[in-house]
Amino acid sequence: MAKVRTRYKCQSCGYISASYLGRCPNCGAWNQFEKESQEVRQASNKQTPSRMMASVGTKEAVKLSQVKAEKEERVLTKSSELNRVLGGGIVPGSLVLIGGDPGIGKSTLMLQIMSDLAEKYKVLYVSGEESASQIKLRADRLGLGQSPMMLYPESNMEHIRDQIDDLKPDFVVIDSIQTMNEPSLDSMVGSASQVREVTAELMKIAKLDQITVFVIGHVTKEGSIAGPKILEHMVDTVLYFEGDEHHAYRILHSVKNRFGAANEIGMFEMKNEGLAEVTNPSAVFLDERLPNSTGSAVVVSLEGTRPILGEIQALVTPTAFGYAKRTTSGLDYNRVSLLLAVLEKRGNLMLQNQDAYLSATGGIRLNEPAIDLAIAMAIASSYYDKEIQSTDCFVGEIGLTGEIRRVNQIQARVSEAAKVGFKRIFIPKHNLSSSLKSEGIELVPVVSVRQALKLLFG
Repeated sequence: MAKVRTRYKCQSCGYISASYLGRCPNCGAWNQFEKESQEVRQASNKQTPSRMMASVGTKEAVKLSQVKAEKEERVLTKSSELNRVLGGGIVPGSLVLIGGDPGIGKSTLMLQIMSDLAEKYKVLYVSGEESASQIKLRADRLGLGQSPMMLYPESNMEHIRDQIDDLKPDFVVIDSIQTMNEPSLDSMVGSASQVREVTAELMKIAKLDQITVFVIGHVTKEGSIAGPKILEHMVDTVLYFEGDEHHAYRILHSVKNRFGAANEIGMFEMKNEGLAEVTNPSAVFLDERLPNSTGSAVVVSLEGTRPILGEIQALVTPTAFGYAKRTTSGLDYNRVSLLLAVLEKRGNLMLQNQDAYLSATGGIRLNEPAIDLAIAMAIASSYYDKEIQSTDCFVGEIGLTGEIRRVNQIQARVSEAAKVGFKRIFIPKHNLSSSLKSEGIELVPVVSVRQALKLLFG
């Protein structure tokens, strides 16, 4: 008979104790210890989900030069946005984690994608949150009621494993990982130990049986995926489905991808009939821009490999209190505070007695350094109450001495601005080279904030 081992683990840092402790001696967190009980079995020779390439065929170490590099075969879906985020399509045998706020559309996205794949492949949709009739009602609303996709409302991992062995599907969706239960563990459903063991079992299924597994995960109030951090380390790809509850647009954001570039984004619009792809995000963020308005500047931001034009708005007004107030939406607060200080010191703008309100419109969040110049110009436009030409856009990072520093992928940014119809783009002078093609747009190189302010506002 297997021996049962009991231990207590801190959910904040992973510290393990033989007895319950109120305060973790490692990280200092209170009331974070959770009981974990599991059967200790003898070591077996059962195959494990090794990531070693099957072509090696040996358990011995081999030279890197002897390993044959094989390009992963990918399955293309009907969603070009999802293909982009995954790096060119779905890699068979991969484990993909999708997290997002409640009601953002994670289950809807998976239902649409899997219904399309079910036309050619065998798909199993496992739901621990909804019954088959609930999923059927949603599918009917989305026009997918006649899909051959297999539904299995279950949360017991033993039954799920048996169902996978019987059906041998090509794709499996787990909705959601926090509702799955590993019966061998004596702990609550959704606890860190349960999530970890279930994920390890799904990884074994994906790697040994070459079944692509999509896992939907809940997020905490801070926005991170609930459960132990090791969950994100174990999977091949981590996607976040993000969006503002006041906007219909949703962004699928890749934060980890073993088979492609990270930080790629795909954009969707939530409609009554489901999620629709947005192939031109730049037009979405700029179509409501008010002409001849002050405090508005357009930036060419890079999300992964995709350049996106976004509008940054600033409102600068005299403060009615003893200290100036700063508010940001979609922008990093500390970065904005730094740029306000640079403008006051290097650009001679008296901002210490001015309230500043800044926003990235459309519900998108911009956080790369290349948006600095657009933020600074939007602030200056509102301060001087002078408009920026609607055909101007900006790219550049600002240093503490007021210099405009070079940015990456400048050619892609210039090409995107020209494609949308902008006539002039301000870029760092150090990015200007003979290989940079103007694409029919005027390139204005600037070396400092003071020079950019002089060119725009005199």
